[in-house]
Amino acid sequence: IDALTSANVLTFADKGYQGAGGSVRTPFKRHRYRPKLSRRQRAVNRGHARLRARGERAIATLKTWKILTKLRCCPRRATAIVQAILVLHRVETSRYSG
Repeated sequence: IDALTSANVLTFADKGYQGAGGSVRTPFKRHRYRPKLSRRQRAVNRGHARLRARGERAIATLKTWKILTKLRCCPRRATAIVQAILVLHRVETSRYSG
């Protein structure tokens, strides 16, 4: 968290990181015996979930490619490999989606 904050990287985290501060954004959390979340807070939580869902899905897709478990190279090359994997994945899913 400190490294993300010092690098000023905007990060969307789950409710477990409540109070992390800095550039870490978390959804609103309803506590027991407190009023329900407002309409605006629920809308913010929905938008937050939409953004996080993209990242979660991308990570799940990358985990299916076993090459990444044994990847030992520089970050620049790893980025190129990940981009190639995502292109291949999109080609495959578009081929079978009809």
